[in-house]
Amino acid sequence: MAETEPLDVYLNDHLAGSAAAVELDERIRDNDEGTPLAAHMEKLALEVEKDRDILGDVMERLGVVRSTPKQVAGKVLETLSRMRLNQRITGSPDVTRLLELETLSVGIEGKLLMWRALSEVAETRPELAEFDLAALAAQAVSQRAGVEPFRLEAAAAALSPAGE
Repeated sequence: MAETEPLDVYLNDHLAGSAAAVELDERIRDNDEGTPLAAHMEKLALEVEKDRDILGDVMERLGVVRSTPKQVAGKVLETLSRMRLNQRITGSPDVTRLLELETLSVGIEGKLLMWRALSEVAETRPELAEFDLAALAAQAVSQRAGVEPFRLEAAAAALSPAGE
């Protein structure tokens, strides 16, 4: 397949996003070491890395070539988000944590949408038959639900009036 095929572009974008998610997960763990959030992020990292490997397998089965420029762009995006989500910029570690968790949540939601999109074309792409796309989508729903209590806790800490 040519690198400009829609499927190539789409899956390479998601692969780059998954790499950024792994980096973000690691940053959250490092910033919240020894907390229930860090423990959850450690478990989530393993799942996200497994999902990334499965995505790589999907790409291989479909003949999609990994795009080095897209992977570099994903790394640049993650670096920029690190700068943007810095406490010196946000003014608060609580706001930083909230924004990090929301960014991660959006990424997980994007992964869910990708698995669902692939399910839509599975009948016309027999190479996808070996992948349980419904189970992968369900896992993304579970991952997103697992992050939500921590996101809400971060929202309360970041957005409540001072002293409450």
